[in-house]
Amino acid sequence: MLLFQMEAFEGARDDISFQVGLIWSQVKEPVMVPLLRVSVFLCLAMSLMMLVERVYMGFVICLVKLFGRKPEKRYKWEPMKDDVELGNSTYPMVLVQVPMYNEREVYQLSIGAACGLSWPSDRIIIQILDDSTDPTIKELVQMECSRWASKGVNIKYEVRDNRNGYKAGALKEGMKRSYVKQCDYVAIFDADFQPETDFLWRTVPFLVNNPELGLVQARWKFVNANECLMTRMQEMSLDYHFTVEQEVGSSTYAFFGFNGTAGVWRISALNEAGGWKDRTTVEDMDLAVRASLKGWKFLYLANLKVKNELPSTLKAYRYQQHRWSCGPANLFKKMFTEIMRNKKVSLWKKIYVIYSFFFVRKVVAHINTFVFYCIVLPATVVVPEVAVPKWGAVYIPSIITLLNAVGTPRSLHLLVFWILFENTMSLHRTKATIIGLLETSRVNEWVVTEKLGDALKGKGGGKAPKKFRFKIGERIHMLELLVGFYLFFCGCYDIMFGKNRFYIFLYIQSTAFFIMAFGYVGTFVPNS
Repeated sequence: MLLFQMEAFEGARDDISFQVGLIWSQVKEPVMVPLLRVSVFLCLAMSLMMLVERVYMGFVICLVKLFGRKPEKRYKWEPMKDDVELGNSTYPMVLVQVPMYNEREVYQLSIGAACGLSWPSDRIIIQILDDSTDPTIKELVQMECSRWASKGVNIKYEVRDNRNGYKAGALKEGMKRSYVKQCDYVAIFDADFQPETDFLWRTVPFLVNNPELGLVQARWKFVNANECLMTRMQEMSLDYHFTVEQEVGSSTYAFFGFNGTAGVWRISALNEAGGWKDRTTVEDMDLAVRASLKGWKFLYLANLKVKNELPSTLKAYRYQQHRWSCGPANLFKKMFTEIMRNKKVSLWKKIYVIYSFFFVRKVVAHINTFVFYCIVLPATVVVPEVAVPKWGAVYIPSIITLLNAVGTPRSLHLLVFWILFENTMSLHRTKATIIGLLETSRVNEWVVTEKLGDALKGKGGGKAPKKFRFKIGERIHMLELLVGFYLFFCGCYDIMFGKNRFYIFLYIQSTAFFIMAFGYVGTFVPNS
């Protein structure tokens, strides 16, 4: 009887396997093969777009370095000088805005850095825009402002009764204050940014001597890049952004995306562009594009660095990347027609903004990284009738990766980890990009990036602990888990039936997705 049941079970199993195989064979040729061929073609086309973009920027940055196109050579720069007759009135009035939200760990550092900026005391106003909802933190911030005011610093503590518009709303509200009307320029620093004391002396003269300049942007310097492997990966990506993308934009079309902090705006340029708008989660980029369309030029100072903190927990990083991926895609959709109809900028600048700045960097880069390397390429293992040429599967990504590495030479030995990390994060970024393009429910989701400051050092008794953030019961990222299983399956199939030998990459990449899915990335923050 038992033998009969086992034979029946095996027969049923074989029958199911036969049925599945039959269905697959009937679907593969007429449906899967053509669909996959089209997908490979589109992905290769997008890969070529990314390659051309990277090579172009690499060529431009080489010319910039070779011919020494420093900011002081492209624009007039003279140090601010005292005037015996006019006194301090010869210096422009500068407003320094510091927006913050429940910044318990860094509020003292940011307020102290802003108040420590060197500039004539009667020609500078420090404006703390506190949107904190925690009454204890609110009181601490107010006390810190009072402490600096008692030292003679012209500091204003501003609060709202709502958080409408988030950061953009706070900055917009701050610009409405009566004392702002006397200001010529506004410097903006997020709560974790610590500018050097000479920041204004190195930026404001460019704006004073060049009336066509609307923005001067400084570079970011990461104080916690060595905290964990995740922060090292972020450093590699952001260093390329600052070393190449911002420099190329500044040197060629005098346009780049304002980074939202560590920059100085000419207030007349800000107002002419329409001021701060909260229609997307990238209010900084929105303002930059609108100001550029009004004819204002931007200058990037690579040698001026402002200290700041990278998100070191996976939760904070995912929220930040959602905002940075969703916002630009949504802004691209909203401003495409406006950019095309604009008559104040040249056709080439329009093409640069639409194609290079938005389409390739903010849309194609995210979607192609995930779809090609995590979906389409693995699928060719199961559908061997479709082949990906070696130049598309190996050479192009290798060149792009090496070009990206120029921003952080000290991390060359981490390139493999960076590739795996970027491929894994591309799922989250692709989802956010699609949300931005389709304007679905999470399109305006804004979660302030958590800053830890010295919290880990205080709780860990020294160097920040390199522990992974995971507890049983915490959320498991299901999409990453599913993609991990998909890649693992394709790897197994390649070992058994394939000839491509992609299984090494597939197994390693699936492991990276599993690690991300269970949250074994970043630092662990003790609760006590």
